[in-house]
Amino acid sequence: MKKIKSTTIVGVRLKGKVAMAGDGQVTFGDMSFKQKAVKVREFNHQQNKVLGGFAGAAADALTLFEKFEQKLEQFEGDLKRATVELAKDWRLDKMLRHLDAMLVVMDKRYSFIISGDGNVIEPDGPIVSIGSGGGYAHAAATAFLKSAQYSAKKTAQESLKIASNLCIYTNDSISVIEI
Repeated sequence: MKKIKSTTIVGVRLKGKVAMAGDGQVTFGDMSFKQKAVKVREFNHQQNKVLGGFAGAAADALTLFEKFEQKLEQFEGDLKRATVELAKDWRLDKMLRHLDAMLVVMDKRYSFIISGDGNVIEPDGPIVSIGSGGGYAHAAATAFLKSAQYSAKKTAQESLKIASNLCIYTNDSISVIEI
């Protein structure tokens, strides 16, 4: 899987709640251009609420978010089916396969990482992360969950804060959403 060095997204599932946090830094090479971008969003389908986040090229990711939303609608809120179908399209479509981004999507039951090379990964456990600071955020979230100290939302936020102290491509301008 290609290493995306441009952001950090972390998602946490805890006590019936799902939270996702993303940092706001937009970089191009070794330059930081924006500090308060929003890279996480909620998809509302009548049957299911889904959270999504992206790492990689913003325009590419927004295109993929749009395609994902169409798939979610087409498959009536079925996250698993929408994810697999998006990955198929992403891999097979001549235009889509050149998009440089990764997505993470989750609802109250499932979490998936989707990459442009056709991979769909369903991580074990209640934490999912992508991006250059993903490993740091994942480790922090694991520790917070073991301590049972915070809610899902606070765990995602504090984990991303820790990642922002370690990863130069991640900042502390954090957007957090929860369902």
